[in-house]
Amino acid sequence: MPSFSVIIPCYRDEDKLAYLLYQLYQLPKSPEEIIVVDGANSERCREICNQYSVRWLTSEPCRGEQLRAGAALAKAEVLWFLHADARFSKDSLGAMTSALEQGAVGGYFRFRFDVPRTWPALILEPAIALRCRYGVPYGDQGIFVLREIYKKTGGHGPWPLFEEVPLVRRVRQLGRFQSLREPILVDPCRWQQDGWWRRTWKNRQLALNFARGVAPNELASRYGSDSHS
Repeated sequence: MPSFSVIIPCYRDEDKLAYLLYQLYQLPKSPEEIIVVDGANSERCREICNQYSVRWLTSEPCRGEQLRAGAALAKAEVLWFLHADARFSKDSLGAMTSALEQGAVGGYFRFRFDVPRTWPALILEPAIALRCRYGVPYGDQGIFVLREIYKKTGGHGPWPLFEEVPLVRRVRQLGRFQSLREPILVDPCRWQQDGWWRRTWKNRQLALNFARGVAPNELASRYGSDSHS
């Protein structure tokens, strides 16, 4: 099995981060290293990282910059980028290893809403899968990539939104970017709070404006810089 560096951007998500780190240490084989990049310079975040003996860095609160900072220090063969609220199966490392052994240079997990699941999730999940096949999977889908390939691409965009778009596009130019059957479970709380269809429409507006050339920093200030799935 190749070695893995897990890179986690965090911003005031300490409870979710603690559970994510617990999950990572329950895997049959632990990653070689875990790097948490804290955009809030939180003492509690640092304490949680110390508790789990993972590396804690501080950064400006910009997800792209946080991911770039973590990747710059990572030493393992494969970089695995996770959001703090991610949940995943114990077969995740094996699934990534299998894809890489079959010639992939990176990939992403299937998007699936966590419980409580309601009927809008059954419509949105296949729509997101279709978007990923013909467009770009976003960072909440556990993107992974060989470290040497990451270096060649120039990495994530230094932006608070859509930071994974240039990375995924360049990785696909260099090799096979594999979609995995295994899911990453995404917290549905924000969709429930905002309204499933209202949040979906807002996210599509973000994507359309980004495609039109509106700067990510402007989009973040206009709409807020939360998830854009």
